Amino acid sequence: MAPARSGATADRPLLRASFDGVWSDLEGVGRDPRSGGYDRFSWTGVDLGLREWFAAEATRRGLEVEVDRNGNQWAWWGAPADGAVVTGSHLDSVPGGGAFDGPLGVVSALLAVDALKAAGVVPERPLAVVNFVEEEGARFGLACLGSRLMTGAVDSSHALSLTDDDGTTLADAMSAAGHAPEHVGLDETALARIGVFVELHVEQGRHLALGDESVGVASSIHPHGRWHFCFEGEGNHAGTTRLDDRHDPMLPFAEVVGAARRLAVEAQAVTTFGRVRVDPNGTNAIPSRVDAWLDARGADQGGVVRLVDDLQRIAEEAAAGHGVGLTVTRDSFTPVVDFDASLSDRLRSSLGAASISAPTLPTAAGHDAGILASRVPTAMLFVRNPTGISHSPVEHAETDDCVDGVEALTVVLRDLLVAPLEVVPAAGGQPGAGARR
Repeated sequence: MAPARSGATADRPLLRASFDGVWSDLEGVGRDPRSGGYDRFSWTGVDLGLREWFAAEATRRGLEVEVDRNGNQWAWWGAPADGAVVTGSHLDSVPGGGAFDGPLGVVSALLAVDALKAAGVVPERPLAVVNFVEEEGARFGLACLGSRLMTGAVDSSHALSLTDDDGTTLADAMSAAGHAPEHVGLDETALARIGVFVELHVEQGRHLALGDESVGVASSIHPHGRWHFCFEGEGNHAGTTRLDDRHDPMLPFAEVVGAARRLAVEAQAVTTFGRVRVDPNGTNAIPSRVDAWLDARGADQGGVVRLVDDLQRIAEEAAAGHGVGLTVTRDSFTPVVDFDASLSDRLRSSLGAASISAPTLPTAAGHDAGILASRVPTAMLFVRNPTGISHSPVEHAETDDCVDGVEALTVVLRDLLVAPLEVVPAAGGQPGAGARR
């Protein structure tokens, strides 16, 4: 399959060399040499290294770096002002994650700035490259935390009380990293500065891999959420406790795992118990408690909600049958996100004018762009993933496809920076539901 070539960049070999150079500088940060996967968790030493890398790359390009009240990093081309064109993504990872999920969008944004400057583009409005913090939720359990805090989608006091597996709160982790937690929360100043937000991301799926194009435009994000199932039983000796005397929380949990798969098939959705914590986690000890986190997603929002309700009823019956307590808490839920139609149309138009063929596709993966969509016009570009595998060390994108992504992003940003942006107020006076043309 031949990737779509745009001719948007005058010197493609130079762009490829630039991509290779910037990518290699970042590639080793937080990487496990044994598995090849990445452990890039927010407000850690590795995260500090990533943030320093971002600041250095931005400064090298003459961009002014600032950190907002929630810890998100911004690199500005032009003085910060309302109505800016914003692009970027995140640098954190899931445990043992891949190299491309998040960092590809940040690297591509920086290289797009290089290409625009080399082409002599004089922006009519500021441009910012952003690195959102804790997008994956790998440390504190809540995905897109930086963008949720900024938009007010999560209560700041609740967010600050979130803990990692070692019991460290977000507030303490921020403080230890030198960030003042008392300032986190809804940031209307930062939101007003975003005229439009365009996020480039490696595709987490195989829509593009099944076709001939290397770049696509997102239409929507499927509804998705996370639920915490806590089974509380009675710890005891694995060898001396009769089966009839046990209150083993692992047994109802095991029933629920199987039920989640069956319900997902019926609802044409997907369910995953990917994170489990067992206490005391001893081979010769009956567990006293099992904490498990469900991820549920699907194209039909009502179907996802009914699936989780049905699964909770099954869990309650299973727990009662084994003399085990159960608490189910919804950690997060993001309804279906339809990206701004006018902005997406504009992306497709500008790409088409540059002879870049970019099909429209949905995604079941969550992104900061999906959170921001409730407040500002957002759109996404996807870069082909040849296998569709993500959140894994073998996540991959071919360098030629990545360069195609940089070229596509450059074309889109150039149009947004030099042509008029007409702001259409949203219903109720809130920005974000209308279009900027």
